[in-house]
Amino acid sequence: MYKKSFVAFTVLLVLLVSVVTGCGDGGAKNTGDINTNGAEPVKFKMAHATWIGYGPLYIAQDQGFFKKYNIAPELQIIEDESQYAGALASGQIQALCNVLDREVIHYAKGTPETFVLAMDESSGGDGIIAKKEISKVDDLKGATIGLDKSSTSYFFFLTVLKKYGLNESDVTIQEMSAGDAGAAFVAGKLDAAVSWEPWLSNASQRQGGHVLVSSKDFPKTIVDVITLRQDFIKEHPEAAVGLTKAWFDAIQFYRQNPDQGNEIMAKALGLKKEEIAEMAQGVSFFGQEENLTFFDQKAKNNIFTVAEQAGAFWQEKGIIDQELKIAELISPDYVKEAAK
Repeated sequence: MYKKSFVAFTVLLVLLVSVVTGCGDGGAKNTGDINTNGAEPVKFKMAHATWIGYGPLYIAQDQGFFKKYNIAPELQIIEDESQYAGALASGQIQALCNVLDREVIHYAKGTPETFVLAMDESSGGDGIIAKKEISKVDDLKGATIGLDKSSTSYFFFLTVLKKYGLNESDVTIQEMSAGDAGAAFVAGKLDAAVSWEPWLSNASQRQGGHVLVSSKDFPKTIVDVITLRQDFIKEHPEAAVGLTKAWFDAIQFYRQNPDQGNEIMAKALGLKKEEIAEMAQGVSFFGQEENLTFFDQKAKNNIFTVAEQAGAFWQEKGIIDQELKIAELISPDYVKEAAK
């Protein structure tokens, strides 16, 4: 009788603990492997612009993957590059999602940061749209082109020109945002524009308008990374590993549940699910295997090579005036540790 009563009491106690723990779960959907060592989750601020490539962060948040690895990032959407770059440089935020070539510039100009993982690469989501008379890149000579010199559009455009033997002086650039460039092109005010979706798809709204070349033709040119301040990593190396693991889990979830993933990302980014699904077609996400390959210095077009090329490119253009310390800018340790 005593044994039965003790067992019943124990079962009741376990159930009560389970209920209390569940109530404090914060809405996490995945609780199968949550860290329960009692340590306070590492809190930090992470910023990003509105872009499909950063969307899986919200899958990680929605599915409890951040909590699983005992981290609590505060996700902030900041659209202006000067603002989020300044926030990272000054320590107002500890993490940033951005295009690799832009962060090469920021690092070279003094921001103490380290790339810990790759998020995605544009594989058709960015490109140059042109009028009917411009059927090949050589035809851009003498054309008026709209683009944003403060974004990776500029890097992509100059990379295309270099491959085809053209110089920046061969064209007339009108500076404007990528969205404004796309709209101005469709309205017939430009010969060509460097933009991204949905403007690549919208190019045909102008008679004869078409995609001249896209990021699909230039792999590993537009790559997004998560970069962390070096002082934050030094204080919380476990958070860098946890963030990487949470990202890997989010990509795996998205690949297995694309419709649900699109819905989560659409809600977070303020877009329609159909828009997210369309944008995702021009993006290749980097999960665990892709990161292991990209951070392998022996692999072709690895992150070290891409960063060195970006650094040399921006040096040539006079945007930065010193060689990069690649070993400080990029660390493969967190990808390797997260993959164990």
